[in-house]
Amino acid sequence: MSVSANPLLPDGYDIAWVLVTVALLTLMLVALVSLARHATRLTGGQTLGWTLLTVLVPIIGPITWLAIGRRTAATRPDVT
Repeated sequence: MSVSANPLLPDGYDIAWVLVTVALLTLMLVALVSLARHATRLTGGQTLGWTLLTVLVPIIGPITWLAIGRRTAATRPDVT
């Protein structure tokens, strides 16, 4: 017999939420690393905006950066 912290929820829910949280944090980390690598091609305001979007909007922000922002930054010449 398993003793759970919350007797109303099965242990499977705890495992599922941990996996979802780890997946979201991994997605955010991948997006932030990619953003840091492309930061030389963006202005300071653009970098700040993408960083805030990625951190404050957990699912949509990183996916938007990886799908749209990264391609846009890769086509621009280096900003000096």
